[in-house]
Amino acid sequence: MQVVLDNGLLKLTLTTPEGLITGIQYNGLDNLLELNNPDLNGGFWDLNWSEAGSSGTRGSFDKINGTEFRVIVENEEQIEVSFKRTWDPPFEGKHAPLTIDKRFIMLRGSSGFYSYAIYEHTEDMDAFILNETRIAFMLSIQKFHYMAMADDRQRNLPLPEDRLPPRGRQLAYPEAVLLVDPVEPEFKGEVDDKYQYSCENKDNKVHGFICTEPPVGFWQITPSNEFRTGGPLKQDLTSHVNPTTLAMFVSAHYGGEDLVIKFGKGEPWKKVFGPVFIYLNSVSHERDSILLWDDAKEQMKKEVQNWPYSFPASEDFPRSDERGSIRGRLFAQDRYISNENIPAKGAYVGVAPPGATGSFQTENKGYQFWANADDDGYFSIINIRPGVYNIYAWVPGFIGDYRYEKAIVITAGYAVNLGDLVYIPPRDGPTLWEIGIPDRSAAEFFVPDPNPMYINKLYINRPADRFRQYGLWERYADLYPDKDLEYTVGIDDYSKDWFYAQVTRKVGENAYQGTTWQIKFELDSVDQSGKYTLRIALASANVSILEVRINNPEANPPEFSSGLIGKDNAIARHGIHGLYWLFHVDVESSLLVQGLNTIYLTQAQNESALHGIMYDYMRLEGPPPINLPKL
Repeated sequence: MQVVLDNGLLKLTLTTPEGLITGIQYNGLDNLLELNNPDLNGGFWDLNWSEAGSSGTRGSFDKINGTEFRVIVENEEQIEVSFKRTWDPPFEGKHAPLTIDKRFIMLRGSSGFYSYAIYEHTEDMDAFILNETRIAFMLSIQKFHYMAMADDRQRNLPLPEDRLPPRGRQLAYPEAVLLVDPVEPEFKGEVDDKYQYSCENKDNKVHGFICTEPPVGFWQITPSNEFRTGGPLKQDLTSHVNPTTLAMFVSAHYGGEDLVIKFGKGEPWKKVFGPVFIYLNSVSHERDSILLWDDAKEQMKKEVQNWPYSFPASEDFPRSDERGSIRGRLFAQDRYISNENIPAKGAYVGVAPPGATGSFQTENKGYQFWANADDDGYFSIINIRPGVYNIYAWVPGFIGDYRYEKAIVITAGYAVNLGDLVYIPPRDGPTLWEIGIPDRSAAEFFVPDPNPMYINKLYINRPADRFRQYGLWERYADLYPDKDLEYTVGIDDYSKDWFYAQVTRKVGENAYQGTTWQIKFELDSVDQSGKYTLRIALASANVSILEVRINNPEANPPEFSSGLIGKDNAIARHGIHGLYWLFHVDVESSLLVQGLNTIYLTQAQNESALHGIMYDYMRLEGPPPINLPKL
């Protein structure tokens, strides 16, 4: 059984009652989708789930086949249909314990369609873990070869068969494949890995593919991040080889188990994912195909401007007049930089469910709304769903996180004016030295050229994207074959002399050892009555232990140990950051000497090539002066 939605511009065919997309007919093409893959075909919502108490981030795949089909709205302007699966005890162990209502909307005169879904966990449902959920489209292999996700990140992609032996050879993990004998010789010697096309939530608004014969574009547009998890810097997949286009809503990518959703038995929860817009466009001549990307960007801007949409029929999706807003002004206060409060230029300010300071980056059950402050620190966050929230922020150029001390209640139509807010970042004394830029990224450090055997041509001669190349962790041992990194404050340049990631060193077949980096610095004198503080901000950690020793590399125990931290896997997945960590190390004056001092930073885990950390910023603070002015 099937249902066809047709507005004269395109036809969308779905199975009933499952709600699987088997056909998209547009501009003379009978079907934009691939239906002959051995595994996944067409378009579909899916999820990955595990039993409660499971470890890891992968479990059972669930394609979310609906069991009940309904027409929700049908008139001259739009149609909205529902494919619902209501949880039933016989599903136990077979499907995730959720009731899921998938919706599809087609509007008159619109060159595309919308989709959203309402997920609900009720009091009669078992505990479980939701690892991932998304919408996926498997596009025609014969038609779609050119992928675009940004002005400077677009290219022809290899064929799916190029990834399979003998044409492709798997590298350190299944997603990364070296193309040794591709169908098209132009791809020979390249690495293909879907994570090379990942994107931060804040920038992940439009991506897709272009067909040149005839010239047609297929685009996934996400006009809001409110339903995504992990905040604006959370990274996720976009479009990649197969050809595949994804709308990711929940995933552990670049965060690990901290980002999977864990439900207790009978825990009430409901969330709307989407709507997202699938936009189709065309031009008359193949030579103008690239204009399809420009048009898709313009359409994305229109969708963002129209958010929240007025046409979804579900009462669980509030319209604009059913939402509220927040505005205010944020300052940073650091007496060692200025005697006056500093406008928080470019600060990320957001509302997210109540939690601890910085909890937004692993928050996954509720909604989040974010904005950037202007040059004077003013911010405005609009279209916030009614609810109870905390206000979170961080300011580029300052370490740490801000959290407003009071919960904020948002009601329909109400605007909250918070006035002036002041963030006091961690600081105990004057800066003696610093390494890096406090921006939650390791991009300012030295990112090496890739091994010529493992390149993606898209990122050649692109310094800002060099970190997206495969296998850069292996370059550490090439650059430091005999001893680990040593950095001298005041002489070395962190953009040239500080490797972007502290990784393990390979010492044999499948054998690795931890690495110890040294920071050397001079002190003209040591205040024996004062306290020194070392601030360490990390941009990423993957199954790592960071140990700090002062002037004694053999100190046991070390002056500081982070314990086992992180599973964001950003190093392997070509990220320049994952989750943010901030540590404060008290340094007793007795550990320091007049003259040359050395701080030893050891990453102690050594079972894999992919254990490692990325630093964001480090600062050594001296004791506070007695006459420090007060604000």
